[in-house]
Amino acid sequence: MERKTGVIHIYATANNTIIHATDISNAHTFSMHSGGAQVKADRLGSSPRAAMDAAKRVAEEMVAKGVGAAHVKIRAAGGIKSKTVGPGARPAVKALERAGIHVLSVENVTPVPHDGCKRKGGRKGRRM
Repeated sequence: MERKTGVIHIYATANNTIIHATDISNAHTFSMHSGGAQVKADRLGSSPRAAMDAAKRVAEEMVAKGVGAAHVKIRAAGGIKSKTVGPGARPAVKALERAGIHVLSVENVTPVPHDGCKRKGGRKGRRM
């Protein structure tokens, strides 16, 4: 039996972690869950535990649809915002492996600015 391959997009910010699983051409969505939907308190949406729970649900739905392997693309907010991924990115990848998805590659696809837009805050920056 041949395993289907998919792409898992993990968008991890300081406030939430969104996991979106698609086929290899990104045309068909297999599953999509967020860390914020797994917990009651808003402040826990970006926690590693919430990201692991969301990744586990995504992996279960992918395995049920016959997808056994995936390329993982991790993204932070990027652009003129933060370029560091949130605390839920690495635990999400770990949870995918544990749930039965064979991770083929992990890639950081955070957009990097090339001196296009100006960062908000004015000339002297944000003053407290």
